[in-house]
Amino acid sequence: MQERLLKNLGLDVEELGTAEQVVIKLASRQIVIQNPSVYSMKAGGEHVIQIVGGELQEAEAEAEARPAYTPSEEDVTLVVSQTGASEEDARNALAEAKGDLARAILTLRARRK
Repeated sequence: MQERLLKNLGLDVEELGTAEQVVIKLASRQIVIQNPSVYSMKAGGEHVIQIVGGELQEAEAEAEARPAYTPSEEDVTLVVSQTGASEEDARNALAEAKGDLARAILTLRARRK
């Protein structure tokens, strides 16, 4: 019925079927729609996907897991040469600074004072 109405309005509509799940990830939240009908439309040179019905759930956006930073040997050597710290301390400072060389060096210099 939805498809017929849209075609009567002059829109090129194709019913794609029922999706198991549609997830919309926004910066601050996530919208999950279970079992909606999905339509594809072409109007004015634009491609539009329409999601109709289904069970709506909202949640806060999940932070994407990033792999832990592992300092390179070159970075460790540079931090050691600039601070006189041990390799272990240089690695830890680089890990805490997430690879920011300047921050790692400044952190280690501040600890020595």
